Amino acid sequence: MAEGRISSAKTSLVVRFFDRIVAHWRKHNPLHSVAELKILVIAGVSLTTILLGIRQLGGLEPLELAAYDQMLRLRPTPPLDPRMLIVGITEADLRSQQRWPLSDQVMADMLSQLQRHQPKVIGLDLVRNFPNDPGHQAFVRELQRPNVITIRTLGNAPDEAVKSLPEAPPKQVGFSDIIVDTDGVVRRSLVFAADDQQTATSFAMQIAMTYLSSQGSVTAANELVLGRQIFRPLQANSGGYQTTDSRGYQLLLNYHRPDTPARIVPLSAVLQGRVEPTWVKDHIVVIGATAPTLKDSFYTPYSAMLQGNPRMAGVVVHAQMISQILTAAQGGRSLFWFWPESLEILWIVGWGMAGGILAWWAQRPLWLVVGGTGLLAALFGLSYGLLANGGWVPVAAPALAAIAIGSFTVAQQMQYARQQQQIGLKLLGQQTSPEVAAALWNARDRLLQSGVLTGQTLTATILFLDICRFSTISEQRPTEEVMSWLNEFMRAMTHAVHTHQGIVNKFTGDGLMAVFGVPIPRTTTTEIAADAQHAVACALAMGDRLHALNQEWGYRNLPIVKMRVGIFTGPVMAGSLGGQMRLEYAVIGDSVNIASRLEGCEKDRQSQHCRILIARETLDYLQNQFRVESWGHLQLRGRQTSVEVYEVLGYGHANP
Repeated sequence: MAEGRISSAKTSLVVRFFDRIVAHWRKHNPLHSVAELKILVIAGVSLTTILLGIRQLGGLEPLELAAYDQMLRLRPTPPLDPRMLIVGITEADLRSQQRWPLSDQVMADMLSQLQRHQPKVIGLDLVRNFPNDPGHQAFVRELQRPNVITIRTLGNAPDEAVKSLPEAPPKQVGFSDIIVDTDGVVRRSLVFAADDQQTATSFAMQIAMTYLSSQGSVTAANELVLGRQIFRPLQANSGGYQTTDSRGYQLLLNYHRPDTPARIVPLSAVLQGRVEPTWVKDHIVVIGATAPTLKDSFYTPYSAMLQGNPRMAGVVVHAQMISQILTAAQGGRSLFWFWPESLEILWIVGWGMAGGILAWWAQRPLWLVVGGTGLLAALFGLSYGLLANGGWVPVAAPALAAIAIGSFTVAQQMQYARQQQQIGLKLLGQQTSPEVAAALWNARDRLLQSGVLTGQTLTATILFLDICRFSTISEQRPTEEVMSWLNEFMRAMTHAVHTHQGIVNKFTGDGLMAVFGVPIPRTTTTEIAADAQHAVACALAMGDRLHALNQEWGYRNLPIVKMRVGIFTGPVMAGSLGGQMRLEYAVIGDSVNIASRLEGCEKDRQSQHCRILIARETLDYLQNQFRVESWGHLQLRGRQTSVEVYEVLGYGHANP
């Protein structure tokens, strides 16, 4: 038997079309479905647990922050905040003044000009801890006005802190330190911090509370209440954060706009009196450096979308913080809110289950791709909708959970499909053409039941092939040479069967049995006739291929042989046959016996290298496409009734 060695590459043709047999197998084998479901559930729980552990350790924080930044960038841009004006010290201002830091006289003149228009609050985002004459006393007088807020810094260590001028009223000084995440982006604002066992207030919060004429109040839960808003502090695991440093009283910074929250004018416009008074009256005026060379700038979530200089000046960041506090306190856009940890876990688990269910349901790659894309789009859309309403929920963790569990489900289905491939191959017991394999796949639901190909009666054409005098050849040649030579012969014959849409049902040592018309039942005469014509055309092609092989074998000093072919068309029973240890796809019945007897009858009556015998039952379907010669009614071995036999001579008109 050369079955194990013949055309192994062709096996993939059936394997490929039985890849997805799992869907039908599940429906008809509930016990296996339960076992598979248990595996998927256990795997889903394990994958989710691992993912949650990675998240707890902060491993997903960069992805969550990237998703958060992207959602911020998608938000519509509101109008400028009408309550503020930013005075920026630009590169042109530096060239005009020709010194840095600016002299106290310039600072005093700037503040004096602004005070003429009656601002409600002036915030000076410039550190001044020593006199810078000329004009120091004039500058001090301006700093001591009750609506002027100046800055100091806390620093990362006591020796890094920078104090303000001693003449500045302590209650009118706020710290200007800005918190930067590990990726260098500003997403949080620190509004209160411990300093020398006292609570220090930020520059932005000092300005906001002065503007609102309120110092705020602290609830029993140590939460700040300002105006209409409770300012709940950011926790270490709020939103996409998991391991962030939440010391002090921090807020998630809700940027008003991607560029600047308020109108900006240069210092020169203030000094020259070119600022519209209505921009200042009863407004907040924040003064600070915007010149890039002064390097007081920061990356923000919007930096990726900004052209030119992607960094935001520190004074503008402070203005963003002020705008957020004022808007929340006055009943506008509220602060960000976050789900409790338990609800976030349910959110992540739910999306992971959705990914697994989608992968289970999607039986085609296209459905899986479209469905998976839609699922992730829905996740992002819902998360964006929540963010637009002030809620920051995890995005990366549920997306990874859906992808991980969905991928495992697909992998499990592929593994299960591979098992079904083996079942399909064992049951079918042969290799086949792409056309037949496609038909098998399309009819898989009714062909494969309870792990077997169900038996059915159908009309098929059977072809038997055998090599003449093979026993003599095998006696005279070494076994290895005979096996190699026989494999070469069988490859050629098998290819002819596949080309003509037949199935090689079994190999019989020095021959084979091919079937045309199984396992898909033929329901019309036209379909049965096509199978018969394919079988006869296959036999002629086998003869042509043998002629070419004989010529080649003659050059190689290998055996030159003849072969016999018997073909019969009639009813057969086809289906799985065998026991628990071995099953194969069998085609049985009287039609099979007749085809076998036609191949072996009157062995000495052969004038050509390939003798093809058919019966009247096959000839009736050939529609005069082949030339035949009648052999009359013959008594075949093992049969009581005779069979009308014809030899196929080639293509052309039949001559019965």
